Amino acid sequence: MSSDAVALIGFVSLFVLMLLRVPVGMAMGLVGITGYSYLTGFAPAMKLIGQTSMRTVTDYTFGVIPMFMLMGAFVSISGVSKELFRAANSFLGHLKGGLGVATVVACGGFAAICGSSVATAATFAGVAYPEMRRYGYPKSFSSGVIAAGGTLGAMLPPSTVLAVYAIITQQDIGKLFMAGILPGMLALAMYVLTISILVRVRPDLLPAGKATSWGERFRGLKDVWAPLTLFAFVIGGLYGGLFTPTEAGGMGAGGAFLLGVLRRKLSRAQIREALLQATRTSAAVFTVLIGALLFGYFLTITQVPQKLTEMLTGLGLGRYGVLALIMVMYLVLGCLMDAMAMIILTVPIIFPVVTALGFDPIWFGIIIVMTVELGLIHPPVGMNVFVIKSVVHELSFSTIFKGVIPFVITDLLRLVILIAFPIIALYLPQRMG
Repeated sequence: MSSDAVALIGFVSLFVLMLLRVPVGMAMGLVGITGYSYLTGFAPAMKLIGQTSMRTVTDYTFGVIPMFMLMGAFVSISGVSKELFRAANSFLGHLKGGLGVATVVACGGFAAICGSSVATAATFAGVAYPEMRRYGYPKSFSSGVIAAGGTLGAMLPPSTVLAVYAIITQQDIGKLFMAGILPGMLALAMYVLTISILVRVRPDLLPAGKATSWGERFRGLKDVWAPLTLFAFVIGGLYGGLFTPTEAGGMGAGGAFLLGVLRRKLSRAQIREALLQATRTSAAVFTVLIGALLFGYFLTITQVPQKLTEMLTGLGLGRYGVLALIMVMYLVLGCLMDAMAMIILTVPIIFPVVTALGFDPIWFGIIIVMTVELGLIHPPVGMNVFVIKSVVHELSFSTIFKGVIPFVITDLLRLVILIAFPIIALYLPQRMG
């Protein structure tokens, strides 16, 4: 059997396994090692499993993942989300649509420390949704703004998805984190603008909340100085070259632990819960990574990336036409799998195409992560939508998707802006030491 036929059978088998709900990492590893053993022999394939697994879990660079996971777990369990929402609400809640703006701002702040889109959406479904409903906000808008705000997690550093993209493509993790800051801030600003436009077009849609005194506002700021200082310290140290991304993760996790203990926000039981949560999530990510690496070896010997590069560059669509095809593919895949699985499965195949077309790999990482995050909220399937539905049982999927539509349009416009002006993503990485 030819290598092309083996590769085709491998891809079909992979999607069949995923449809049967076999975990993505297991499915990729199984298909990869089976195909590899068919083409090279059983003994080399078995040896590859041991070498890949050991090298992945002991690699210093990969240590950035569990460290930032632990930092996010400490921050999440110590109740920072509620503090951020209260602080943002005290300044913005009295405006029409202000609670929605406060939710977006608080989601951005929490996502910047937590680094997970799904965790951000789940957290604020419990924190912000009841408040918005209490003040008379429609169900669709309340759930839609939380789903959209959750997607900021993958753009603002420290982002696990960006870290994994950097590891797969052998790019500088620090530069990718820096590249996500301005696009992440642009996303936050455009979401706020979207809410402002909705208020202008339909003044009766979103009510105003209760006004608070300046004293209450400054008291709210007292609660959030610690996590924001931690974020500034970690990202500032990365940008200034004081420590590597893995060291930054360690500093962030240690800082989050100390702040939680000193502020009496972490009990012994909560510390144990955070450690278990970070361990489980890290184990899941490493399982997918090992599976992806095994699948990647299979792709290498079948030369799928090289053949795909030749095919796409020979279509005559131009570099931006091929980029548009790749982005449409990611939007479709967004209906089938989560962001991490999409990145790990597709980037080894797509990345050679991108570099052959002359696109900057750092910029492309931001574009693809942004497209993948759009997949978390766009109909007919969106991971953030499912998460919010699981937290707020009274909501229907159609209600959440109705609220998400304005933000999907905003995201598409933001993608066009970033493709037209790559400097938005590349400005900070180009100035790193």
